[in-house]
Formats: sequence, structure tokens, C-alpha cells
Amino acid sequence: MNTHTDIKVLDSLLALHLEVNIWTARKKLSPEDFAGATLPPEDLASLGSKRVCDPEALRVFGTLKARAVSLLDRHGVRFLGGWAIPESQADAIVTELEQILQDFNAAKEDFLSRYDESVRDWIAKHSGWEQIIADSTVSADYVRSRMGFIWRLYRIVPPDPADPVMEGFKDEVVSLGETLFGEVSKAATEAWHKCFAGKTEITRKALSPLRTIHQKLSGLSFVEPRVSPVADLIHTAFEHLPKRGRIEGANLLMLQGLVSLLRDTDALIEHGQKIMDGTTSKDLLSLFVEGQGKMPELDAQDEVDIVAAVDDLPPIFPDIPMQPVLPNCGLW
Repeated sequence: MNTHTDIKVLDSLLALHLEVNIWTARKKLSPEDFAGATLPPEDLASLGSKRVCDPEALRVFGTLKARAVSLLDRHGVRFLGGWAIPESQADAIVTELEQILQDFNAAKEDFLSRYDESVRDWIAKHSGWEQIIADSTVSADYVRSRMGFIWRLYRIVPPDPADPVMEGFKDEVVSLGETLFGEVSKAATEAWHKCFAGKTEITRKALSPLRTIHQKLSGLSFVEPRVSPVADLIHTAFEHLPKRGRIEGANLLMLQGLVSLLRDTDALIEHGQKIMDGTTSKDLLSLFVEGQGKMPELDAQDEVDIVAAVDDLPPIFPDIPMQPVLPNCGLW
């Protein structure tokens, strides 16, 4: 099923481009580094690189970059080489980016203050190879120039519908809904393998990726008509979970069915449409408990354990009878 995002969605979005530069501490190996050694000709093989500084000292910068990317992935959708973020959440997102920038700059100054000592320690650690490291070291000022953390926010004005030059851009906007559902599918697949596959019980910590998906969909509900119904489906599932303790039996079965649905973009869009057409979120979720929703990657013993647990629990939705049937047929 196709998605379609109206160009007017740009009125509620801002484009954000993030640029994080991290010095790699690598230099290309040269033939001079292997004086006297017989090397293959350049048309046969090329030399790799050497590290001129301990990579562990730079790990923090990769972590901070990942933190920024995770923040933008949680709230935005990939767009034009960056992210489209809801204008209503821009202030909060920028506040978090500002904190990451402060942490990045603090780590940068700390690294540079110890840079010369770190290089000396790295050379001393590699006895016999001191010269090939020393010949490629660079100054702290050079390293400073190679490290940075910046972002830019843009407001994009909807183009003239009759302008053929903007066709490619308009295609990018039209496909935003498809991109969003694709990102949800990827996140749900990661959550499935990490938290739900083969489990007969989970802790409440396993709900974290689902809450992130729900937050993302809620913030971007205006991107495509079927986004809001899917967000409501997740919210309804949360509302009917116990407030504390481990999650098992019928409740776990419902969540496994929900995550399976989120993994399948076509089925997800189809079910979002069904909710728009009048099917309630409660009706859809009850199908997983009734055994009409497929639970992928469960072996025979997993199925027996889950069904046994379902037998001992009351229905999730009291007004909908629960039929604990083996989940061996699929909705999609």
C-alpha cells in the first residue's frame, strides 16, 4: 500500500543538518615506512593506514556523535541528507543538542590538553615502530582544526507546484511517510531480536524501544494520515499492560504481535488504514491474543510455554473473549 505526504507538511517541519567531524588519528602508510622491504607494485595492492594516537582516547567523540544521531532519529525522520523534525519540538531538540555540543567541546579540550603526552605514550607502547609513528605525527592545533560539532536548522518553503525544477524535491516530501514507516520497521526489528524473540516473559525495560517508537510517531503524526492510528495502537497496548511487574502470558503475546506488525511496513500501513476505517485498536490487539496474529521466530516450546501462561490469565480486554489458540497462522 502506498503512502502520500502532502507538500503542506513542510509548514510544520524544520530541516536539520548535523555535521560532526572527528579526527581519525590515522595516516596513510608509505613505502618509506618499510625501508628495505619488498612491496607489491601499486597496481596490485595499496598500503593501508597507521594509527598515530591511541584510538581509545577518541572513543568518546564517536559516542557523542551517536548520541546526537539517536536524538534526531527518535524525534525526526531522515530527509535531504539530514532530518525533518517537528517545529513544535525544535526547542527541546536544540536544547539537547546544545548539551551534547558542550560535552563534545569539553572532551575535545581535555583530549587536546593531553595530546602530546598521549602520542608519546603511543610511540613508547609500540617498540620497534617508533619512527613510522613519529614521522606522521601532527600538531595539536591541526587536530583541533579537524574536530567539530555543528548543526543547522532550515525552514523550507513549499515550492511552486508548477515548477518542474522542483520535482525531485517534491518527490522527497511525498515519500516522507514511507521513510517514516521504514524507520519504524527497522527500530521494531531491532527491538524484536533484542527484547521479544523467543521470550516467555519480559521486564518493563523491554518496553523502552516501543515507547521510543510511539514518541516518534506521535510527534510526526501529521506526516501521513495513517501515522496517528498506529501511534494510537501502541498507546492502547500500553494502557492495558499491568502497571508493574514482569510481562508474560497474554500481555506478552499481545506485545509480540504488535512488534511483529510494526516490523512489516505494508501490513502496518494496511492496519493503520483499517483503524481509520472504523476498526478499533482494541479489536486489532485482541487478534494477537486470540491466536490470529503470527508470532515469528518462536520455536515449539516457546509456543507451548506462552499458551500455557495465557490459560492462567484473564482476558486483556474484558469485553472481548480471549481464545488461547496456538499462534500458527498470520494476519499478514
